[in-house]
Amino acid sequence: MKDSYDVLVIGAGPAGSIAAKTAAEKGLDVLLIEKRQEIGDPVRCAEGVNKEYLKKHVEIDESWICADLKGSRIYSPNGTKVEMAEEISGGEVGYVLERKIFDRALAEHAAKAGAEVRVKTRATGLIIEDDFVKGARLMHLGKEYEVRAKIVIGADGVESKVGRWAGIDTSLKPIDIETCSQYLIAGVDIDPEYCEFYIGNEIAPGGYVWIFPKGGGKANVGIGILGNRTGKFKPRPVDYLNNFVEKKFPNARIVEMIFGGVPVSGSIEKTSSNGLMLVGDAARQSDPITGGGILNAMDAGKIAGEASYEAISAGDVSLEKLEEVYEKRWRETTGHDIDMSLIVKNCFINLKDEDLDALADSLKEVKFESMRLFDLLQALFKANKKLLWDLRVLFKDAAKEAMKNRT
Repeated sequence: MKDSYDVLVIGAGPAGSIAAKTAAEKGLDVLLIEKRQEIGDPVRCAEGVNKEYLKKHVEIDESWICADLKGSRIYSPNGTKVEMAEEISGGEVGYVLERKIFDRALAEHAAKAGAEVRVKTRATGLIIEDDFVKGARLMHLGKEYEVRAKIVIGADGVESKVGRWAGIDTSLKPIDIETCSQYLIAGVDIDPEYCEFYIGNEIAPGGYVWIFPKGGGKANVGIGILGNRTGKFKPRPVDYLNNFVEKKFPNARIVEMIFGGVPVSGSIEKTSSNGLMLVGDAARQSDPITGGGILNAMDAGKIAGEASYEAISAGDVSLEKLEEVYEKRWRETTGHDIDMSLIVKNCFINLKDEDLDALADSLKEVKFESMRLFDLLQALFKANKKLLWDLRVLFKDAAKEAMKNRT
């Protein structure tokens, strides 16, 4: 490990690896570090991702893919089923990945592009001089290093310390985080071509239960609950999950379990400072409705890698420059989608089970293969007129998009 680089990326998840790969492809000298000894382990999500969006970033390798889905099925509290084709099921439906292989492959891509990759290496603090981030202090196999860099990219996940060290407010209120539990179960009989989502205040208050098939009678079964809906005197997410699994899959065998949190806060005030950018969950770039963040992380990582090259080439890594080449770009794309999703989240978390059942009933006969968001909203409004007001910003945005597509 050298004592200086053009770019230091802290965290080798999808955001960090794509940022490192992109910067290295531009000819920059890049160090990518990961605090764990094995990239991709432990798995932190349900592992679902939209096929077409994924193909924008990488060439698909069959070794990553556990299941190739046709669509999703959403079940309301009374069991009403709404089935959606893959194309409109969202960013988490398409392929079910094997993240332990996928994340490692992305880091290998970064290495092939020229980045240096170091595992079991954690950041213990930032080097800050004259209000500019100039690198970080690292710990690797018990030895301390000071590594300087023209730009530091923080991709260290939901528990990110990098942002706080740089003076960026990444704090989350309980309502802004989904607390999650997930089991990998075996020996179950499920449809291998559809993922399933179960909603309702009895089954998953302020969240949902998911089932993602992984082939061979295996599936990821998990739950996410808003942090303000669980606590000392309330059931834990794992309690709700155990209850669901016992009823749905009484003979299933649990072979893995993971616990964690996902930010669903929407965009934070800033994700840059002098000499530093945050990407992925560290920047709270996950979807506020689903908590899904793989594609958003990869998009932001690519923008950050390109921004690093532009800023370093210009000899200007100031906040003003990084806002121009990174912050503005991701907010106009990924950020816009996140803001729209936050509106929907804040509306739906307050719906009663009977409201959710009414909405599902209004949609159960709809043919979703060709439906656009504007049409979906109109169908929802027929079942709950109050949504017209609660989602008015989203409706205007969808109407604008619909008009653009027709001209």
